[in-house]
Amino acid sequence: MIIGFNFNTISVQRKRNPSGNIDIKNNVAIKDVQKTDFKFGSTSQQGLKFIFEFTSKYTPDFGEVLLTGEVLYLADDKTTRQILDEWASSKKISKELMSGILNTVLARCNIQALVLSKEVNLPPPIPMPQIGKEPEKKK
Repeated sequence: MIIGFNFNTISVQRKRNPSGNIDIKNNVAIKDVQKTDFKFGSTSQQGLKFIFEFTSKYTPDFGEVLLTGEVLYLADDKTTRQILDEWASSKKISKELMSGILNTVLARCNIQALVLSKEVNLPPPIPMPQIGKEPEKKK
């Protein structure tokens, strides 16, 4: 169960004014999984910290948004050990768990990247909804 989310690094840079064709590549990666202790009053329980990195790169070299942080995950001791063992041996996480972690990261990071890009006058890193013109009906 995901119980927390924190940003550790928030960085945005516009290197020059965007012009012409701009390609925006978004990427998210889990960089590490670490065991951590959570304290709930006088009770302590082991859990996991998923360290992530989210980037939006504007090419050709117009700018970049970099967000790093952690997703806090609480599970029983057996599940925690299994996840840590799998990560230590193959740097992989089960698809079910990975989808939940990445969806949480993407939900928070896409919004933050959108706000940051606006602050430095870069195009939004995710497609914005647009209202199109309806084709005229023939009579």
